[in-house]
Amino acid sequence: MEFEYSKKTKMYMEQLVDFMNKHIYPNESVFREQLDSQADRWQVPPIMEELKARARERGLWNLFLPESEYGPGLSNLEYAPICELMGRTPIASEVFNCSFPDTGNMEVLVRYGTPEQKKQWLAPLLEGTIRSAFAMTEPDVASSDATNIASSIVRDRDDYVINGRKWYTTGATDPRCKIVIFMGQTDPQNPDRHKRQSMILVPKDARVICYHGQPRPWEVPVDSNSVR
Repeated sequence: MEFEYSKKTKMYMEQLVDFMNKHIYPNESVFREQLDSQADRWQVPPIMEELKARARERGLWNLFLPESEYGPGLSNLEYAPICELMGRTPIASEVFNCSFPDTGNMEVLVRYGTPEQKKQWLAPLLEGTIRSAFAMTEPDVASSDATNIASSIVRDRDDYVINGRKWYTTGATDPRCKIVIFMGQTDPQNPDRHKRQSMILVPKDARVICYHGQPRPWEVPVDSNSVR
C-alpha cells in the first residue's frame, strides 16, 4: 500500500509549517494575553484577525473544502495530514478558516444551499467574517446517535416552528455567530427511523418564544419553545 503524500499535500504542509513557525507559535502567548485581558471572555482577540488576514494573503485558506471553486480541492486523504498540523495548536484551525463547526456547515451549504442561502450565509463564512453553530446535542438522549433526536421541526404555512432543547452547541456563544444549523424531527412517524430527521437554517436572531421562564440561547425546554 502506498502511503506517500501527494505533491499538493506536501506543498501545503511545507507552507503551513513555515507559516505556523513564523506567525502562529510566536503569537500563542499574545492570543492568550489578549483573551485574558478582555472584559468579555467571548470577544475575539485582535491578533486572531491579524493572523487570518496573513493566512489568506498566503493562500492558506479554506483548505478543508474539496471543491476547487472554493478551496484547493484536496481529498480527505490529502487534507488529513494538513489537519494534523493545524491540530498542534488550539488557534491554528481558525487562522486558516478551517475550524469546526464552520467546516461542516459550509460543506452543507455548498452542496445543498439555495443561491440566496449561499449569498447570505456561505459567502461570509468563506470570507471568515461570521461564524456558525451546529445544534444537534440534546440533554436527555444519547445525541451521538441522530435517531435519538427529539426536537421537532413543523411547517406552519410559510414558517417553521421548532420545539426543542439543545446544549453544548459549539459556536453559539461566539459574538460572530450569525447562523445555526438545527437538527430535528420532521417526519416522526416514518417507519425508517433514519429518515425522520432534517436540518434547518436558523438565523441567530430568530424570534424565540418561551412560555416558562427566560430562554437562554439554544437551551430551552422541549415543550415550551417556539422559534419561527
